[in-house]
Amino acid sequence: MKVKIHTLFEYLLETTESEPEAFVGFSLSKSPVLGDFLDELDPTLSLDWNGRSFRGLPELRAHVLRQASLDHICNVNDVLITAGAAEANYLALRQLLEPGDEIVIEKPGWPQAEVMAKAQGAVVKTGFRRATSGWDLDLDELRSLVTPKTKLIFLTNPNNPTGRLLSLDDLSEIVAIARNVGAWLIVDEVYAGLEWAAPRPPSIAGLYERGITTGSVSKALGLQGLRTGWMICQDKDLIIDAVILRENSSEIMNILGEVIAEIALRPDRYNIALSAARAAGLANLAELNNFIENQPLLSWIPPEAGLIGLAKLGNGLDSSFVAKRLLEPPYKTFLLPGSAYDQPDHIRVGVGGGTEANLALGLSRLAAFLNAQA
Repeated sequence: MKVKIHTLFEYLLETTESEPEAFVGFSLSKSPVLGDFLDELDPTLSLDWNGRSFRGLPELRAHVLRQASLDHICNVNDVLITAGAAEANYLALRQLLEPGDEIVIEKPGWPQAEVMAKAQGAVVKTGFRRATSGWDLDLDELRSLVTPKTKLIFLTNPNNPTGRLLSLDDLSEIVAIARNVGAWLIVDEVYAGLEWAAPRPPSIAGLYERGITTGSVSKALGLQGLRTGWMICQDKDLIIDAVILRENSSEIMNILGEVIAEIALRPDRYNIALSAARAAGLANLAELNNFIENQPLLSWIPPEAGLIGLAKLGNGLDSSFVAKRLLEPPYKTFLLPGSAYDQPDHIRVGVGGGTEANLALGLSRLAAFLNAQA
């Protein structure tokens, strides 16, 4: 069955050439430049594949386990390096779901799972996060959706796009729900490391034998262009099946992506970069929170983690209208409509991108637009 475009990607395709002057929707930390890594790169590095493992560089896989605090639970062969978390999710969804299987997803959430599941003929069942309950995942509702036919549960933690966190108690309950029917459980952790309200929750791959953790260097470290992510799972068959499936798509990893990601995840560099990203994120979140508190046409539940959140629009404003109008002169400011997440009365706002995002300018232009709608 044909894979249909999801609304988020459709909007990005439509607006790629808009050339905004400010961003109130940047979803990743300030990106490093290549020069930041040149001193650590070997100029004689072959641009062939790594020549050591189809799973990815062993030292990179060791760093992945360490940053997820799984190095005492999993081993490097439980890790597959992928072309971003998106490919990790794709490989798991593609190999696990068959026509008629049930998958339980969350909304709002990362739309990839729904798109892939429908293309594979799976039955999609949805648990809703509601603003009226602080965007919490309703575990009673989740339990009611899971049946003996449930093959897979797909969640994000921190939630993408609300920034809500699942605690250890939440995750333990979700594991019990999944284990009761033998379902697989994917938890996408692309915003892990940027927690504000609580410590980083444990990764699902360490809590459940059928737990699959996916993540990448894209968000917290701003290294989206490397297209380097991972899948972690203690089930050896799942990992090797993913390797075999990838042989028929991207086949092997980008060697420069692997090497630079390995450098970036070395403990000394990783800790410095993450500290800088956290400091910048907190400062920008404070600025955004102050803005929203003083804007009559906006309200929100601040994210507990990550660099994005959903803000509710007043006066019956439609998010698609707001986002598209903001891209036009005189505003030329980018943010995502909540309609990309089936939340048409919300906008997705973000605080990443560093000084180049021109957040203060974007907020002033958003204020001017909203004041004109009052």
